[in-house]
Amino acid sequence: MSLFEDTYRTIDANYEGIFRDKGSKFIAYAFPFKSEEKLKDLLQEVKSLHPKARHHCWAYRLTPDRNVFRINDDGEPSGTAGRPILNALLSADITNIIVVVVRYFGGTLLGVPGLINAYKSATQDALDQAQVIERTVNDSYGLTFDYLNMNDVMRIIKEEGLEIEKQEFDNNCYLEFEVRKMQVNRVVERFSKIEGCQLNYLRTI
Repeated sequence: MSLFEDTYRTIDANYEGIFRDKGSKFIAYAFPFKSEEKLKDLLQEVKSLHPKARHHCWAYRLTPDRNVFRINDDGEPSGTAGRPILNALLSADITNIIVVVVRYFGGTLLGVPGLINAYKSATQDALDQAQVIERTVNDSYGLTFDYLNMNDVMRIIKEEGLEIEKQEFDNNCYLEFEVRKMQVNRVVERFSKIEGCQLNYLRTI
């Protein structure tokens, strides 16, 4: 992602794909995926659907700059499962996604080239079904302010089209909101003009 790019491509929902070769069946599950904390639950969900499958291999890409990724061959020969899944994600130029491919062994060994093709093809089939969408790269901020400044704060939220993630209203109020990268400088400047407002950067989404 270049310095001036503030969008990325991902999928909008869960999708499935399938590939068969010499009796073996490869079922791919593609999920939108933003946090490694959900990895265990997603893998458990797929394994509960296919408890008798021989392998549950996966790969994911995370973050708008596409730099975070992990692969797992789950017992298949090294480089024959997780890497081909990841390569399909790289080719499609999508991120914030995980693909888990379940394999049922058909009794005939496919060899290294056959496995690479199978895992890539199952993943590709899932991606072919998927609706690929473009999302903006957003920064998340926390804002602390006095209740008396509520109207001024909410006016900026509304005029800038900011998405509120969390809010606590008392004498001292707190908001968390998302702002698109391209808007950050303008929004920060507007809030800085409200007396007593404290703005803290939290994370990039």
